Amino acid sequence: MSWKNQFQRRFAFVNSQFSILTSRSVVFLRGWLARWRRPRTLGQRGEAAAAKYLRRLGYRIVDRAARRKFGELDIIAVDLRGASGRTVVFVEVKTRTSHDAGHPAEAVDAEKQRRITRAALAYLKRHGLLDCPTRFDVVAVTWPADAKKPTIEHYKNAFEAQGGSMFG
Repeated sequence: MSWKNQFQRRFAFVNSQFSILTSRSVVFLRGWLARWRRPRTLGQRGEAAAAKYLRRLGYRIVDRAARRKFGELDIIAVDLRGASGRTVVFVEVKTRTSHDAGHPAEAVDAEKQRRITRAALAYLKRHGLLDCPTRFDVVAVTWPADAKKPTIEHYKNAFEAQGGSMFG
């Protein structure tokens, strides 16, 4: 069989596969491509850098940008090397281009801590993890506009659970 015939056979197979695509599939693919090509925001880049940093430290990332009724949790991870074994870690990531408006970690004020605590409690209840040791960390990412890589600072156990005796 000549190469021309082989090509035509293979092309016919591929062509028949693409004819299966429905208009719904085409709409999905167009949306996916649009999201894939869209440039990420500074916050999204900071969260991705923080997740990569935590993975290198041995954390297992369980969820990212978890939006719940009570708020958003940037990164949910499990610290396998914790003093009490496996620790569920709720990480708040703050990203800035400079320290002109203050250090990124300073943006996690008492109200933000209460919202994170409330969202964390809802997450723990939903997944049956109320008996697990829990910790709240803050990762401050400083990423100047002209830099290829950010500066990352990790504050373990940055704050205690806020808002009463939710965690016993």
